[in-house]
Amino acid sequence: MLAIKFNSPLPTVTPITHDEREFHAAMGERIAQLRKARSLTQTQLAEVLGVRQQTLQGYESGSRRIPVSALPLLAKTLEVSLEALFGEEPKVGRTRRDPVTQWQEQMEAIAKLPRARQRFVTEMLETVLAQQARA
Repeated sequence: MLAIKFNSPLPTVTPITHDEREFHAAMGERIAQLRKARSLTQTQLAEVLGVRQQTLQGYESGSRRIPVSALPLLAKTLEVSLEALFGEEPKVGRTRRDPVTQWQEQMEAIAKLPRARQRFVTEMLETVLAQQARA
């Protein structure tokens, strides 16, 4: 009788911590929101990633961990940075179309106006905001 002996130990499974579980759940929520914002179905995004729809559903619910190797393709498909997938806002590189940058530029331009014009702009803003508050 031939006896086969295996010397390789069974792989150990590292339990997921509470913080890791929360991280994956939050990332899954972001993925779902970004997918919906791009009008993609779970099936469509799953096809791009080369996984089943049920697997993608697991990523979005946080019950499955998305492989790190899939993150660049996921970010590209959802048209966001890796930082955005991780819930981090990029520190630099805001685009010209970014509303925050546009508001900053407008505020700087207003600050350069003569005081009378600044008061006029302030009164206009206050009027619009008051009308909106009443609506």
